[in-house]
Amino acid sequence: MSQAKTLNATELRRVLDHIATRKHSARNRCALLLTHFSGMRVGEVAALRICDVLNDSGTIKDEIRLKPEQTKGKYARTVYINARMQKEIAQYIKLIRITDTNKPLFYTQKRAGFSANTLTQYFHFLYRRAGLEGCSSHSGRRSFLTSLANKGTAIHILKSLAGHRNISTTAGYLYSSPDQMKAAVELV
Repeated sequence: MSQAKTLNATELRRVLDHIATRKHSARNRCALLLTHFSGMRVGEVAALRICDVLNDSGTIKDEIRLKPEQTKGKYARTVYINARMQKEIAQYIKLIRITDTNKPLFYTQKRAGFSANTLTQYFHFLYRRAGLEGCSSHSGRRSFLTSLANKGTAIHILKSLAGHRNISTTAGYLYSSPDQMKAAVELV
C-alpha cells in the first residue's frame, strides 16, 4: 500500500476552501488542522475531549497530554499546540455549547463522538471532494513531519513530536521530492 500524499500549502488551502462551503465547517477545519499543524493521528483527534484542550481558566492549552488509551501505541504522549492551532481551537470552542468538559471535542450530527474509523473515512472523502488524489487521514501527519524536516528539524525531535518509539518509523513518514534531492547534491 502506498503512503498518503503530503500536501503543500496550496493544496491545504484548497481543502480548507472546500470545508468552508460545507456544513460543520468550523469542526471539520479544526479536526483536520490538528493533523496538519500538530501531527496528530486521526484516532487521537477522535479521542480528544474538551478538557484535553481547555484550561480551567477557559484558555486553550499549548500542550495536549494524551493518555495511553487515546494513542495508537497505548503510550501517553504530549502534543504541542502552536499559536496558529490554538487560535483555530479557540474559534471552534466559541461555537460549541459546553455542558461537560469530559465530552468529546468533536462530535457527529447525532451528538456522539467520532470513532477513529468514522473520522478516517470522513478525511478520505474530504480530500477526494476537494480534488486531491492519494490523500488519506495520514496526509496531515505526513505533511506536518515532512514540512518540519524540510525546515531542518532534527529527526530525534520529529520522532518525539510524532510519538514514535523508533526513528526508523519517523523516517518512513518523510517525503523527499526530486527538487530537494537535486538541491542537496548541489551542496557538495
